[in-house]
Amino acid sequence: PADRSVMTVYALLEGPSVTGAYRFTMRRGKAVVMDIDSTLFLRRDVARLGLVPLTSMYWYSETTKPTGIDWRPEVHDSDGLAMWSGKGERIWRPLNNPLQTRTSSFNDKTPRGFGLLQRDRAFEHYLDGVHYERRPSLWVEPLGDWGDGAVQLVEIPTDDEIHDNTVAFWVPKAPATAGTRYDLQYRLHWTDAEPFPSPLARCTATRIGRGGQPGQPRPAGVRKFVVEFSGGPLAALPFGLKPELVLAATRGTFSNQFAEAVPNGVAGQWRAQFDFTVEGTEPVDLRLYLKAGERTLSETWLFQYPPA
Repeated sequence: PADRSVMTVYALLEGPSVTGAYRFTMRRGKAVVMDIDSTLFLRRDVARLGLVPLTSMYWYSETTKPTGIDWRPEVHDSDGLAMWSGKGERIWRPLNNPLQTRTSSFNDKTPRGFGLLQRDRAFEHYLDGVHYERRPSLWVEPLGDWGDGAVQLVEIPTDDEIHDNTVAFWVPKAPATAGTRYDLQYRLHWTDAEPFPSPLARCTATRIGRGGQPGQPRPAGVRKFVVEFSGGPLAALPFGLKPELVLAATRGTFSNQFAEAVPNGVAGQWRAQFDFTVEGTEPVDLRLYLKAGERTLSETWLFQYPPA
């Protein structure tokens, strides 16, 4: 081609349940961007149709690392699922390595984008010559109205870094029945940074430990969460003004909740801390964001916590 920075590839899909055709237009600049135009036809009913699937690897991070499992502090290609909902909410869901396969569903209408991202870019957090801190993030930008559906996240247990154990995809709300046609256009951004950064503070770390206070008897069954946010409006908070925590959970109770500046001398870095108590062994979905008065300061942090 005349422009060697652009390449177009055509592909046919042939399978027992689906057939279709794709056109990939790929451009390389500071990042690799792929425009994809696809048409699919279902040959049979499909119980769950996952469109635009992304895969990645997450073994462990600062959030949870079993003692002595490996010499490296963190091992992952991606550390979270980012979503930009049709209503404009920015969401960050840190990844898990569960004990059994888990599926999380995030309902939406006309999503603006989602992706599996590698936010942690510090070499000292990995200490590995394969350079996990350089792994690309992948962002899906829908082109056109995708309608009602859900971003679904599937997390599969792994005990090594050689397995892609994380999958994210779009599932239309309407039943996927034989004969249905799907015309889907979207853009993939392979990049080291989010292509559409939020003006809000973003989550940079999630840490979990024993609940209670140092030097005092630790209460049984209580976990402490420390969620770090950085940038955005937090960098311009007036002196003496502390962010407020807005917390919610599918079950359980919160206590000892507060925000404090990260004691590193860097403006705009805050920790949201809280203790959480819950009964039972089924996973709990947690939700958190920071605000000042009626002003939202941060993206929304979601987390699936397995009590046992």
